[in-house]
Amino acid sequence: MNNLNIVPKPAKIIINEGEFLFNNNIAIFSEDKLKALAIYLKEILSQATSFEFAVKEVTKKFKGKDNAITLELSNINLLNPESYTLEVNSKNIKLKSQTPSGIFYGIQTLKQLLPLEIEKKGDKLVELSVPCVKIEDFSRFPWRGFMLDESRHFFGKELVKKILDIMSSLKLNVFHWHITDDQGWRVEIIKYPLLTDIGSKREGTITRNRELDGIPISGYYSQEDVKEIIEYATQRYINIVPEIDVPGHTTALLASYPELSCTGGPFEVSTRFGIHKEVLCVGKENTFNFVIDVLKEIIEVFPSEIIHLGGDEVSTRRWKKCVDCQSRIKTNGLKDERELQFYFTNRVANYLASRGKKLMGWNEILNKNLSIDAICQFWFGDFDLVLEHIKNGRKVVMSDRSTVYLDYSHINLPLVKTYEYDPIPMELEEKYRKNILGIEACLWTEFVSDSKRVERQAFPRLIAIAETGWSLKENKNFESFKNRVNSFLKRLNYRGTDYNLSEIN
Repeated sequence: MNNLNIVPKPAKIIINEGEFLFNNNIAIFSEDKLKALAIYLKEILSQATSFEFAVKEVTKKFKGKDNAITLELSNINLLNPESYTLEVNSKNIKLKSQTPSGIFYGIQTLKQLLPLEIEKKGDKLVELSVPCVKIEDFSRFPWRGFMLDESRHFFGKELVKKILDIMSSLKLNVFHWHITDDQGWRVEIIKYPLLTDIGSKREGTITRNRELDGIPISGYYSQEDVKEIIEYATQRYINIVPEIDVPGHTTALLASYPELSCTGGPFEVSTRFGIHKEVLCVGKENTFNFVIDVLKEIIEVFPSEIIHLGGDEVSTRRWKKCVDCQSRIKTNGLKDERELQFYFTNRVANYLASRGKKLMGWNEILNKNLSIDAICQFWFGDFDLVLEHIKNGRKVVMSDRSTVYLDYSHINLPLVKTYEYDPIPMELEEKYRKNILGIEACLWTEFVSDSKRVERQAFPRLIAIAETGWSLKENKNFESFKNRVNSFLKRLNYRGTDYNLSEIN
């Protein structure tokens, strides 16, 4: 029986008698491809102890040693590259996977076998041990994501890196970065400097009481900032997927370049939330030139194979009266304004494909002519249409707003509801389930204005979503999870991370 407090819960755990005692003579052995991970493990162990941990290369004659931690690439599970085995006995620790990412996830599990104090920097433990266990583990879904909205409120590199650290501990592997919207443009585009000179600033925020609070909001990431954060994420086996939201949610863009609208403006960066009538003019060729120029720079900065283009909540009000948009509809034989959005989406998708990239968007982008490589993110709306696309081969990431929107209050979206949500619909036949890539939590920040509030909204619910993304469905149990998550929250204490306690005690 597993009484180890590990999250996400591993596929199989065998607990044996005894423990492995760390001492000053322990070496970490690895082949050259895993040297960076060996150094990473050394740093974890060294920050909480006074022991020396030599890092040594495995030679061909290496048969294993006592008093050693060995990281080894091995074909243990060809069907799942993230799988790993972790075996601890009283003499040594062996961690195997067929990929470096699997080794990294095994290290995260090993870290949770260590005392909670391992997270605390400064004080040094005199004694350190882990129980003797054998763990066989692998991921359930390839996409285990978290989306942070920094367009509504800007938080900065320190919080983003802190989140990436916690994500890696939870074996989450996609950071979806929502960095443009009506209320702010948060990434530098060198060709269009007004996007940040104007679009990154607003005079305040209209509160729930419908009053302007008068608190200025500003901030953006330079391309060098972005590259720094990407490198940080890459070291933690996290892919950053940028979202440039078009053709709707573009008021900050239009405040910067009003000529890309249907009416010509002028506009101000929005202080209110919700659906806005001002959107990109899809009838103008300059609009496409602009979007392509922006994407060229995004592609140069972000190595992700996937670029998210939003596509949600697009008002067609301006398009109905716009001469250019109506001309585009007529020239291309489109039925209506909704098909005009599909025209826009498909044209941009084709450009991304020409650059070796895949378009991703919210489920409003779905249409019969959309490239089959485009990925749908379901959040709300016509799920029958999404199911139809899944059955036709479309890949989908599940972000049902009723269960994984972490900006919702803990009262309206309690931990148990988040934990018990399964991204595979019961009605979906087995042969189509491989088209569900996984699950992604979303944290929109309209009314989340500071870092501590971000943390309280995210945790512990993000931990529950991480377990859904990684662990076998049949291994999940909410009472077990509550016991294990308590231990993980204590680790967050040492990291100075806030969280909501109301549903744990």
